[in-house]
Amino acid sequence: MPEIRLPRAVAVPARGRPGFREEFADFLAFVRRPRLGPRLPRRWRDAEAGVARHGSQEWLGGLGGPHLLGWVLVLWGVNLLVLGPLAASVATASGAERRLDALHLSWFHVVLWAPVIEEMVFRYGLRRPAPALWLLPVLVSAMLMRPSLAAGASVALACGAIAAVLAWRGHRWPRTWLRRYARAFPVVFHLATLAFAFLHLANFRLGQGDWLLLPLLVLPQWASGLVLGWMRVRFGIGASIALHACFNAGPMALLWTLQNHAPGLLDG
Repeated sequence: MPEIRLPRAVAVPARGRPGFREEFADFLAFVRRPRLGPRLPRRWRDAEAGVARHGSQEWLGGLGGPHLLGWVLVLWGVNLLVLGPLAASVATASGAERRLDALHLSWFHVVLWAPVIEEMVFRYGLRRPAPALWLLPVLVSAMLMRPSLAAGASVALACGAIAAVLAWRGHRWPRTWLRRYARAFPVVFHLATLAFAFLHLANFRLGQGDWLLLPLLVLPQWASGLVLGWMRVRFGIGASIALHACFNAGPMALLWTLQNHAPGLLDG
């Protein structure tokens, strides 16, 4: 399915794949002024050839670009040392309690289901708004389902059927619509990020405290959403799903380790 591209040619640096510092600088510039292009080169050979391969980069092809481990460590550090403690203190002050017991969440739910469904709902359409509008009813319905292999298979089949029909009909927006979307993209990006963050308020039983403090409860999700949105636009939906999954896997691995090797720490 076609994606939105800027009308002007995209220049790719000839000196190779960006380093992590360059990616971080690009992320900061992107957050200040979100824009649809250019993609960042995903492999040394692409950068050296001076080309940006858009089609193959959307899914698995995009995994060769970003420094995923570096971004995972940054997100873990920021959330563990800064935003997580702040959100926890706000939860205590406002009387908010978590609805879900993290000890009883499955790996399938946290590391596969949530990253795929949430990235498709909130970030797939950032570069592909035309097909995303047709896929959203199925994807939003999936958010209300109980995670399971059967549910995942049904969602995948439904989305695949819709995508096949759209591809067969050559569905795409007129160029004038695409230009308008490109102009509105900064607003769309930040609204999608805020929606992703505020969705996670559903994880809490809200108390009777100051409701003005509630946005602070989801600061970790807001900050993570900015990075995930940047990665989706720059490297593809596959890269943002992979980062989301790796980020979620960290706390799950920590809880599994404590459950099996130091259960007393959890009881305390």
